[in-house]
Amino acid sequence: MGRVGVLLLNLGGPERPQDVRPFLYNLFSDPEILRLPAPWLQAPLAWLISTLRFQKSRKNYQKIGGGSPLRQITEAQALALQRRLQTQEQSIKVYVGMRYWHPFTQEAISQIKRDNIERLVILPLYPQFSISTSGSSFRELERLWQEDPQLQDIQYTVVPSWYHNPTYIRAMAALIEKTMAQVDDPQNVHVFFSAHGVPVSYVEEAGDPYQREIEGCAQLIMQALKRSNPYTLAYQSRVGPVEWLQPYTNEAIQELADQGTKELVVVPISFVSEHIETLEEIDIEYREVALEAGIKTFARVPAPDTDPVFIQALEEIVTQSLEEPPTFFSETVRPQKSVKLYPQERWTWGITTSAEVWNGRLAMLGLVAVLVEVWMGLGPFHLLGFM
Repeated sequence: MGRVGVLLLNLGGPERPQDVRPFLYNLFSDPEILRLPAPWLQAPLAWLISTLRFQKSRKNYQKIGGGSPLRQITEAQALALQRRLQTQEQSIKVYVGMRYWHPFTQEAISQIKRDNIERLVILPLYPQFSISTSGSSFRELERLWQEDPQLQDIQYTVVPSWYHNPTYIRAMAALIEKTMAQVDDPQNVHVFFSAHGVPVSYVEEAGDPYQREIEGCAQLIMQALKRSNPYTLAYQSRVGPVEWLQPYTNEAIQELADQGTKELVVVPISFVSEHIETLEEIDIEYREVALEAGIKTFARVPAPDTDPVFIQALEEIVTQSLEEPPTFFSETVRPQKSVKLYPQERWTWGITTSAEVWNGRLAMLGLVAVLVEVWMGLGPFHLLGFM
C-alpha cells in the first residue's frame, strides 16, 4: 500500500487574543461562508467585518481563557488515532489541516509531501457534510491538487460524511447517557440537540445535505439511547440578514421553558471538539437564556474530544476507506452529494426567497458603503454634504 497518511480537517481557531482579527478575516474571506454577488467584494467586506467584530469576539474568547482549545484537542485526536492505527505491518501517520488558522491545510499538505505519503485518507472532523465546512475544505484541497503536479502521485480517498457510523453513534449515546444520569429526573429530561446552523438557501437552492444528515444523526442517537425521552433539534451561531435553519437554539429553549420543561440535557451534535461554540455560546450564553426562562437544570453533554469509543469510530472509518479503491474529488465531493457550490440565484419580483436574499445583499452593500463613509470620511455622501 506504500506510505499511508490520514489528513484530519477542521475549522481552526485563534489561540491568542491577537489571533482573533486575522482569524475572522480568513473566515469571512471564504466564499462558502460569506456568499456575495461579486467576488471583488469578498476581501474588503471580510476586512470590514473582522475590523468591526474582533473586539466582541476577543471578549468571548477571553471568557474561555483567551483562545480556542481546538488545535490542542484536534492534535490530541490525531495522536490518539495514529496510535490505534499503528501496527507491526503498517505505519500510518495522521496530519491536521485547519481551514482558517494554523496549521493551515497548505501546511499539512507540505508535510505530507515531505513524508512521501503515497496513499491518503482525507477525513473531515465534521460528521455531517455541509458546503460551508467539509465542502470548503474539499474545494481548497482540490485547488491545491490542481496547482501542484507533485500531488498527482498521491492516491487519496475522501470521506464526505460519517454521521451514521454505528460506533460514533454509540459514543454519542454513551456520553448522553452519562450526563442524563446526573440530572434529577433522567426518565423525563428533555434531550436538546444544538447544531451549527447554515443559511436556508444552502439547503433549498444549493442542495446542501446538511439538514437531512443532522436530522438523521439525531434520530440515530435517540434510537441508540433506547429511551422514550422527548427531544428537540435546534440550530445556533447564525449571522447576517438571511434566513437560517430553524428553530434557533435560543428561541427553542424559551419555547420549551414556556411549555413547562424544567430539565435539559444539551447535546452539541455537530461538534466533535470543545471550542468557542460549546464553551462560550452554549455553556454561557444559552445557559443564561435557559435559567432566565425558568429552566432549572441545564446539563451539557461534553464533545467527544479523545473519548476512546469516538477514536475507535475514526479508526473504523479510516480502515474501511483504505480497503476501498481510491476516490477523487470530482467523483466524491460533487456527484455523490449533488452539491452545487455556487448556485446561480436570480432575483424575482414579489415576496420570494430569492428576492429576500438579493434585497438582503443590496442592504448589506448599502450598509458597507455607509460604514466606509463613517470609517474613512470619504465617499459620495461626504462629497454631497450629507455626512
